[in-house]
Amino acid sequence: MKVEKVKYVLWAADWRRCVAFYRDLFDGEVTMEMEVWSEVIVAGSTIGIHGGGEGKRTWTGLSFQLDDLREGIELLKKHGGDLTREPVDTEEDPLHLAMCIDPEGNEFMMTQKRRSAD
Repeated sequence: MKVEKVKYVLWAADWRRCVAFYRDLFDGEVTMEMEVWSEVIVAGSTIGIHGGGEGKRTWTGLSFQLDDLREGIELLKKHGGDLTREPVDTEEDPLHLAMCIDPEGNEFMMTQKRRSAD
């Protein structure tokens, strides 16, 4: 047996909106698009989107590491997502983690690599 691909699956009440969100926010490539199953490739990983979800808030465990978290937060909101809580940015602990939610209720994280200690 050979594993050909690993997919992370999200449920969406509005599958078109969900596909557009991940495509536009993360510059993803849509490789399949239909109500029962769509796929968006982000940084080499496949996000599968299954229509027919209830749109309820659901923790996914999905995380995206970005080079610029502040820009990611701006784009998140621009594309219809939101933060589940505002991130903390202090001199002792610079901004590195944002808890997010997509328009379908799927919760995920966006992170930025922490600076190394001097």
